[in-house]
Amino acid sequence: MNCASPIAPPIELSVLVPVYNEEAGLDALIARVIPVCESLFGDRFELVLVNDGSRDRSWPIICAHVDRDPRIRGINLSRNHGHQLALSAGLAHVRGELVFVLDADLQDPPELLGPMLAKIREGYDVAYGQRIKRHGETAFKRGTAALFYRLLDRLVDTHIPRDTGDFRLMTRRVVDQLNAMPERYRFVRGMVSWIGFEQAAVPYERDPRFAGETHYPLAKMVALAVDAVTSFSVVPLRLASHLGMVFGLMGLLGLIWIVAVWLAGGTVQGWASLASLVLIIGSVQLLVLGVFGEYLGRMYMESKRRPLYIIAELRGQPAASAEAGAPVRALEEELQERIGVAG
Repeated sequence: MNCASPIAPPIELSVLVPVYNEEAGLDALIARVIPVCESLFGDRFELVLVNDGSRDRSWPIICAHVDRDPRIRGINLSRNHGHQLALSAGLAHVRGELVFVLDADLQDPPELLGPMLAKIREGYDVAYGQRIKRHGETAFKRGTAALFYRLLDRLVDTHIPRDTGDFRLMTRRVVDQLNAMPERYRFVRGMVSWIGFEQAAVPYERDPRFAGETHYPLAKMVALAVDAVTSFSVVPLRLASHLGMVFGLMGLLGLIWIVAVWLAGGTVQGWASLASLVLIIGSVQLLVLGVFGEYLGRMYMESKRRPLYIIAELRGQPAASAEAGAPVRALEEELQERIGVAG
């Protein structure tokens, strides 16, 4: 008698959640995500939690849930690599034909999976959440976020929808293309827009954070904005050229005026204004050098070809690609060599 073990059901959905210092809200997150997935996919889903070097008890809590529920998997990074790289680590390990990206703070409701799934069934490859209202955030945060998205829309060559984050549902072919993009300074929502395919917005009102504090203070928001602009645009470099032409024209006009006054027998006054002008031009030159340095520094870091992140531990049994029904990715070996997995 053949006593072969039963074949596991195919994994149709992977829910991917980067986690950083979210011990207060993890239980609530899982309690909301699991019923939503069960109602739409039965047991044919997985929940992948990526611990991004949390300093609290987030990883032990994840491990406890992994031990209780085989549908939950944990990925523990060796240190805090940042939200975008933690997200990339999860994308390289998910197995589902659909991937639902969600933050751990429950500001983006997991219940929106249903409307997003309806968009996918209409033929779209990406269904992204678009915020029409942001609850529980300061006026400064709302104002700077609105300014960021509108400036980004003008600066980058790729159209990135306004008021969107990484909260989205994607098909496997979009995820495979993301995994094939090796850049270190990652702005995932921009990368998804750059890939193309059919994408649709799902409007929603963003809830207040369930627990804890935001992990995107002003400094990190500025760093993310710089990553977004430098990854998708050379407009700052063009701006440097334009500033050079403007100040060169101003200098030429000033020289013509000085010569004209001298020929008329007058004396040009205004050493204080001249000193101010020199300081302004010097500041612009330093600004331009800073822009060049930003791009050059990123090229230097990319040339090192270091792993994007280091994985310290994997918890949970990942379904084999053939048994799970997920396509075998040809780039998997290359990704593992580039990513690296620490024992």
